[in-house]
Amino acid sequence: MSEDEKQIRELVEAWTRAVHEGDLDAVTAHHAEDIVMFDVPPPHEGVRGIDAYRATWPEFFAWQASGACFEIASLDVTAGADVAYAHGLLRCSTPEGLREDPSYLLRLTVGLRREREGWVVAHEHHSFPLKG
Repeated sequence: MSEDEKQIRELVEAWTRAVHEGDLDAVTAHHAEDIVMFDVPPPHEGVRGIDAYRATWPEFFAWQASGACFEIASLDVTAGADVAYAHGLLRCSTPEGLREDPSYLLRLTVGLRREREGWVVAHEHHSFPLKG
């Protein structure tokens, strides 16, 4: 694993812990000002910019505080000189939901770019597979 891949893995792991803890400043610490995020809940056209990204989290944090989990099940990282991406699966559910279907995992894709201060998340995408 390259040093860049290690740094990005640590960044995503720290982001995941911050989400679980409901720490908005830590969640946004390594995100670009012009971030684009596509999320599970609306708006389905996504959100653009760090302020819009920050505004999406309080409702999720309230749900998370009710006892839900948010943890990495798998994570792969690929890093180039100036851009990178990570993709993985996360457990994002209540204890009841995990008991009903432990294989129902949140999909995560993150696009990063290198800036002077290091790697920043420029694109984030979360989705669940359709239940059929």
